[in-house]
Amino acid sequence: MEERCALTFHPFKTLNLQFMPLLLLILLCLSYSPSIYVVSKSNIDTQERGSLVLFKSQLQDPTQSLSSWGSGSKCTNWTGVTCSNQTGQVISLNLTSLNLSGQVHPSLCKLSLIETLILSHNGFNGIIPPCFGIFGNLKTLDLSHNMLSGVVPDALMKLNKLNELDLSHNLLGDVIPLWIGNFSGKLENLDLGFNNFRGEIPESLFYLKSLKHLDLSYNYLLGNLQDFHQSLGYLNLECNWLSGTLPCFLSSVDSLSILNLANNSIVGGIPSCISSLRALAQLNLSFNGLKYGISPRFMFSEKLVVLDLSFNELSGNLPCKIVQTSEKSALLLLDLSHNQFSGEIPLRITELNSLQALFLSNNFLTGEIPARIGNLTYLQVIDLSHNSLSGSIPLNIVGCFQLLALILNNNNLSGEIPPELDALDSLKILDISKNKISGEIPLTLAGCKSLEVVDFSSNNLSGSLNDAITKWSNLRYLSLARNKFWGGLPGWLFTFEAIITMDLSSNKFSGYIPDGSVNISSSFNNGCIGGTVPREPLVSSRSPDIELYVIVADRNELCFKYSLSPTVRIDLSDNMLHGEIPQSFFRLHGLEYLNLSRNFLEGWIPPGLEKMWSLKALDLSHNSLSGQIPENISSLANLTLLNLSYNCFSGFIPNKQGYWRFPGAFAGNPDLCLESSGDGCHPKSLPSGKTSEDEMAEGPISVWVFCTSSVVSFYFGILSLFCSARTRNYILQAKV
Repeated sequence: MEERCALTFHPFKTLNLQFMPLLLLILLCLSYSPSIYVVSKSNIDTQERGSLVLFKSQLQDPTQSLSSWGSGSKCTNWTGVTCSNQTGQVISLNLTSLNLSGQVHPSLCKLSLIETLILSHNGFNGIIPPCFGIFGNLKTLDLSHNMLSGVVPDALMKLNKLNELDLSHNLLGDVIPLWIGNFSGKLENLDLGFNNFRGEIPESLFYLKSLKHLDLSYNYLLGNLQDFHQSLGYLNLECNWLSGTLPCFLSSVDSLSILNLANNSIVGGIPSCISSLRALAQLNLSFNGLKYGISPRFMFSEKLVVLDLSFNELSGNLPCKIVQTSEKSALLLLDLSHNQFSGEIPLRITELNSLQALFLSNNFLTGEIPARIGNLTYLQVIDLSHNSLSGSIPLNIVGCFQLLALILNNNNLSGEIPPELDALDSLKILDISKNKISGEIPLTLAGCKSLEVVDFSSNNLSGSLNDAITKWSNLRYLSLARNKFWGGLPGWLFTFEAIITMDLSSNKFSGYIPDGSVNISSSFNNGCIGGTVPREPLVSSRSPDIELYVIVADRNELCFKYSLSPTVRIDLSDNMLHGEIPQSFFRLHGLEYLNLSRNFLEGWIPPGLEKMWSLKALDLSHNSLSGQIPENISSLANLTLLNLSYNCFSGFIPNKQGYWRFPGAFAGNPDLCLESSGDGCHPKSLPSGKTSEDEMAEGPISVWVFCTSSVVSFYFGILSLFCSARTRNYILQAKV
């Protein structure tokens, strides 16, 4: 028997009329068209759909991020659009980071019920449409990271439901509107940073009770810094022209987590009440005019993660106790550099067990580096440079096994380089320059395979270059200048693929300059240094060649970056090298600075100089180079310094070649004729005594040059050198 699905009714024996209205309502709901319900729930309002299409038509969208707009009417299919389930009208438009550009078309203002409007991280330009003021339901307006200009329209004061206003990273200017602190009693987040606002901070902002997050950084605001009268959690006024003294922020004693007043003109001392901010995690008062000593009562809670008081005029001893309980400290970064602190490094600093970056450079610190510094096992950066520290590099510094940068230059450190440093296999920067360190480079340093920047210059180091250096395969910067290294230059010297600067000047290296492998460096060949500088570094350790950046990644970790920005350079000057200049040197398209002066080099300048289009400085002076001056040197557009003086060059140099741009570049070449002002060719007479070039030159050798017909004699031995048909007599006096 075939079975069928049957609907069976069981009629009521007696129909109760009081349930009739309920029954009719149920039947009405069952009969409601499902298709009409779907349209109301998920389709964009027809008028607003047209407004969005018009808005899109006025934009540049190279990556076709809004290609879904216009295809169909379902709200969920339109990128960045959210609609009301009941009306189909747009309540949220989020187009962040879609590579859009162009002006914001006023057609967007027809989205009358919108609550969230985010156009951040694009390339929008022009002005903020004043019609945005009609968005009566708007709670979030984020136009940050664009190129919007003009002023903040007064029409925005009508947005009385606004909770978040972010106009940062644009080109907005004029004064901050006076109504900014009065228009919405719900405003919690206000970010106007990285613009061109001028004048004073509106008085209303100091009293807006709802305000929790305020960022006015990187503008041109001035006036005395006042205290805020609300419970702020975040306050960033960095990089303005604010003056006056530090307030206590007592209204935020339990709420303020981040306080950044760096790069202003705040003066006076640091009041002890600042350390009473119980929720404070980051305090940055760097680059101001703060003075005086730090009170012993200046102690923070264990919540403090960052303390940056650098680049002020603070004096006295370093604070012995930074936080109330060292063993529970969360402090990751301590920067007291570029002040006037004196005395020794307190042992209490070595008890900050969570510390990852320690900057104490550019002070007047004395004594030795604490032996217990190795207890800081999380340290990534140590910068104690530019002080008067003495003693040797402590052996147990290898306890900082996560160390990425060890910077100890410009002190009075002595002793030898500890062989145990090979345990720091993550080390990228090692700078011990300008000390009194002696001995040889330990072979064990081959274990520091991550090294990228090595500066051993201006010490008393000696010996030959050993093969440990070859293990530094990531080497970008090497300076051994002004030491007592000797011996020949090894064939592997220029084999580092990432090398930018090689400085071996003012040593006693001898023999020939190695050739053949100098073309391997991409920087020498392409002029590409690589690496970018963060726009908003929290901390920067400044030196002529290296900038360190330590950025808070989260509450438990720092992000370490550095930027290396010297010229792309080879400097072998002031040594005892002889032979010819390798031809490969003059095929380095990216080389900016080449200094081979004050050696015993001979032969002609190799061909190919015209291909060194990045060259800015060329110094081949005080050698025995001969032949004619290549005509193409003057065609190098970037060349600003040329010194070929005190060699054996000969021939004629016409004035039209433009060598007048380099006065004194050819002095001391007796067989060289220079045309001057149409007066013909006149041999350059050799000046007697010391020249201005000699006085400016850096190095231990003083040179007096005389042209005679006698045999050439040297302090270091006897060599015969001939300048054309003449003999040049060099008298070299070595300053030992």
